[in-house]
Order: sequence, then C-alpha cells, then structure tokens
Amino acid sequence: MADTTDRLERVIARIDKANTLDPNRETFQGQSMPAALLYGQRMSRWLDRVDDAASEPLRIAARAQHIERWIIPRDTYPQNRTGYLQWRTDLGKFHADRAGQIMGDEDYDEPAIAAVSTMLRKQQLKTNPDTQTLEDVACLVFLESYFADFSTQHDRDKIVRILRKTWAKMSQRGRELALTIEMAHDARELVNQALAG
Repeated sequence: MADTTDRLERVIARIDKANTLDPNRETFQGQSMPAALLYGQRMSRWLDRVDDAASEPLRIAARAQHIERWIIPRDTYPQNRTGYLQWRTDLGKFHADRAGQIMGDEDYDEPAIAAVSTMLRKQQLKTNPDTQTLEDVACLVFLESYFADFSTQHDRDKIVRILRKTWAKMSQRGRELALTIEMAHDARELVNQALAG
C-alpha cells in the first residue's frame, strides 16, 4: 500500500511541477500563483469533498484536468462554437496523453491509464461514475472560483444558457453541493434565474 501511495504522490507532484510553468497567473490569498497549478489544487480539494474514497485514477484525473492547458490556447481556434468544441476535444486528448505519459513513467498499468484518459476526454458522462464525478468537481470549481468573474465578461442571456448547460451535466449530488457554495449576490441571482427557467 505504501508503494502505491508513494506512486500516486509522485504522479501528483509531477503534474504540479508541469503546471508551475503556466505563464498565466492568478492571485489567491494574496499570493501570485500559476493558474493551472492553482486550478489543479482546487480540483483535488473539491474531489475530497465529493468523494473522499476516490480511486487513484480519479485523483490523478482531477489534478491533471488542466495540465499544461496554456500550450493549446483558445485563440488558435476559430472564435465560434465549432472552434470552441474542437479546442475542447483537442485539450481533452492532450491532457489525457500528458497524464498517461506521467503515469506510464511511474509504472501504472494500461487499465489505469485508460481510465484516466476516459475521464479527461469526458467519455461515458452519465454512465461512468468516475467521469461523472470528475465533471461534477470541474463544475463545482468553476462555480466557486471562476463564475463570478466569468459572469461579468458576457451578456446575461449567454451566462444563463451556460449555467443551464453546466447544471445539466451535473449529478444530483453535484447540484446539491453547488447550492451550498457562497456567491456574490449578482452571481447568485444569475444562478437562480438559470434554475428557474
């Protein structure tokens, strides 16, 4: 057991090391941090709340959800829905490949690597419990840490549509947890409007 625990810790440490190179910065508790590193830590914290008995592949997928995300910038794709969806698809494959490389280096077997790939590529959503949990965690991180700023950058109708799509992707458990998140008044009003529609 100690060996597998050490192996998991090594994989997490390598994902974090890769994400320290993110040129995008975010201030958290007065400290400037690489954005992808902070995002990974937030994913792990929420996963602990959602499923404190999560499998090793799920823990790795949560931490690697945005591994080296900056390498494939959104603005290198067409600025329309088709371009956005292609970017998301390519990112999922890239994140899965990078996580798989690290896991392979640390002697994880092919089934574990494949499980992480399935999760990071958002395959079997609603039918694979780990993929669903990862999606719930990603939605919870978005709502808690990024939604308030995001909501000021787009018109109200677009935000409400995005919230409804986010809600539809979540499990009942994820939705219940989302309603416990403390939000600024304006952000909470948008959520209420989305859920009332």
